[in-house]
Amino acid sequence: MLRLIRPFVFPVLLLAALEWYARTLGQGSDAIAPPSKALQAFVGALFSTGEFSILEATAFTLASAGMGLLLGLACGVGLGVVLGLSKRIAHMSYLSIEVLRPLPSVALIPLVMMVFGFGFRMEICVVGFAVFWPLLLLTQAAVQQVEPRLLEVSLALNLSAWDRAIKIVLPSVLPRLFVALRLGVAIALVVAVTVEIAANPSGMGYALMIAQQSLAPELMLAWLFWIGLVGYVINTAALLLQRCVARRMGDTGGHQ
Repeated sequence: MLRLIRPFVFPVLLLAALEWYARTLGQGSDAIAPPSKALQAFVGALFSTGEFSILEATAFTLASAGMGLLLGLACGVGLGVVLGLSKRIAHMSYLSIEVLRPLPSVALIPLVMMVFGFGFRMEICVVGFAVFWPLLLLTQAAVQQVEPRLLEVSLALNLSAWDRAIKIVLPSVLPRLFVALRLGVAIALVVAVTVEIAANPSGMGYALMIAQQSLAPELMLAWLFWIGLVGYVINTAALLLQRCVARRMGDTGGHQ
């Protein structure tokens, strides 16, 4: 029982301290609100309709982050496998990667906005760009550590490059790809919210910014807690998926 309660002790104490401060020393402040009022604002936003409802904004942000993650995942893993298998291509693309990789994803917002305007496609492109680089580098490093004898066997069997990647490389690097996927999930959500705060008038980030501009600290705090909770749930789901796949692969390996 204590093991179940222990992780919630610090958050409860922190909320209690914030409640006390907001109702005593910070009373009347336009920048902070008691968590109890934030909970009331959350319930109101949950049952409201329109672009600032919790469900509508969350659906938009998660859809943008998810599509951007899929875009970055497909491109990053695909190119990472190619660079990991071919030293020549990796050497030829090294300079381009090192020049483009440090570019902040939010710096692309003006350019992408000129191409797509505001909306879903603009956000997807920025999220995909941000997710692409860590997935590319982690996949490339994982492929380079594949057992060389497996690749020698695939060459001896005259497997095509496609068959070698699908049947030999990807199964070998799958556990590490899930680590990269968890990192990509976190990056996708952070960048999606950032884009909405900076430029895109939709989603949870935009609702958070509107609450701040409206001098509604209780609603701003509600959105902030909700974004953190959504991120925690998504990361937990990704971790459970990683453990499930690892368990199944372990079971398969044991039967073999």
